[in-house]
Amino acid sequence: MRFPLGVGVFWAICGGFTLGVFLRSIVAIPTGFALCLAILAFLSLMASTNDTKKLRLALVLVAALLSCGVGILRMQSAILPGDAALDAKIGQKVSLEGVVSAEPDVRATQIRVPVDIASSSAAVLAIFPSHTDIYYGEHVHMSGTVQLPQSFDAGAGRQFNYPGYLAAQGISYELDRATLESGDGFYGNMLTAFSYKVKDMFVLGLERSLPEPQSGLAGGITVGDKRAMGKDLTQEFRTVSLVHIVVLSGYNITVVINALFQVLSWAPRFLRFGAGGFVALFFAVMTGFASASLRAALMALIAISGTLSGRIYRADRALAVVSLLMLVWNPYLLVFDPGFQLSFLACAGLLVFSPMFTRWFARVPENFGLREILISTSSAQTAVLPLLLYESGNLSLVSIPANLLVLAAVPPAMLFSGIAALGGLLFEPLAPFIGFPANALLSYILGTAHFLASIPYAAVMVPAFNAWLLVPIYAALFGYGFYGFYQYKEKTASE
Repeated sequence: MRFPLGVGVFWAICGGFTLGVFLRSIVAIPTGFALCLAILAFLSLMASTNDTKKLRLALVLVAALLSCGVGILRMQSAILPGDAALDAKIGQKVSLEGVVSAEPDVRATQIRVPVDIASSSAAVLAIFPSHTDIYYGEHVHMSGTVQLPQSFDAGAGRQFNYPGYLAAQGISYELDRATLESGDGFYGNMLTAFSYKVKDMFVLGLERSLPEPQSGLAGGITVGDKRAMGKDLTQEFRTVSLVHIVVLSGYNITVVINALFQVLSWAPRFLRFGAGGFVALFFAVMTGFASASLRAALMALIAISGTLSGRIYRADRALAVVSLLMLVWNPYLLVFDPGFQLSFLACAGLLVFSPMFTRWFARVPENFGLREILISTSSAQTAVLPLLLYESGNLSLVSIPANLLVLAAVPPAMLFSGIAALGGLLFEPLAPFIGFPANALLSYILGTAHFLASIPYAAVMVPAFNAWLLVPIYAALFGYGFYGFYQYKEKTASE
């Protein structure tokens, strides 16, 4: 199948840049290597100027080589510089001042707060006691023991690259056993602060209307509240492969936007899609530009702009453009952010494997969206499974029935959770009655997850394996998927 030159160059740019970022993320490649790639690109172009067919291939190769060099340079430029003053104080107690740069992560026994240090390009993750009163954008004076982040054992012989994960958030140091000495003034972004305030008010309404752990689950599926349900329940959702509904993922944002479009079906198209774009961006801001929500928001914006301009929306190219933009913005995401990896693979799986599963599940009834849920779940799970097995080793044997039983309940649960939150804020005495429908749906989701997780061998642990095994696994998996995808397209076109 012959692609137009522009399409080939497009994919060469996306693939080349991603490869360059990947290579520089795992190997200390000299900057001069990018110059070598540029010279090689020039020689390839010169060698094919007299042959039209070779010239087309050469242009694609040139785009790939130059983009790979740019990717190497972009990752090189993103490497976080150290702070000599902090490096000299590792393991010692220090006093620092700075600005809280993101929403504090409230946990059972501590609050983890990213702080941009004043008069330095460094940022620290300050770990305060759980009772500390601190907020986004606050200028703080604090003290604690400065440490370098360390990788830790993730279980079953797996190591989690915690320094790389924090580096993806711009953080180079930890401030352990931190104490807040004083806080004064606001120096953050007003839109970000407003979005966090809206989320806090929403969660407050949920807490007034719903008991725990229902309110925690409602906060997770509606506004991505990190406090969510606690360690034990979260583990149950991991066991049955439902943890993706607890965080504010692309699926949850799509549910909200689709519901908004239905509510505004009477409105002019420009207003309807403008509201959808605003909601997508607002959710991305509210989650601190978490990878999954940012990807979903950007893809939604591309789809909306395509509809408004009358152009055809190609989800595969939209995913490539969004991924490229996110890596240009923060190249650390590719190797060190599991959220970005899983979100990208799940979306790619939906695009590549859906035609195959559509044929396989053609006889499944469409009632309650069962066929659609089965197709989308199977497609996404197929794509993310190898990476999940590498990262956690958790192989859920009840994933498909869990998603079939639960996903149909998520949209109404989100709707009634929103109603419950408003009821809790506006009509507090009646809040439990207003929240009853949400309570029933959330209890069903929690009960289903608990029941399936309690089944013997609901999940098994796969031994740790080398990361490089993922390369042939994904090459074979997506190779087979693309083969079936293009067969499906050709068959559809002939019919």
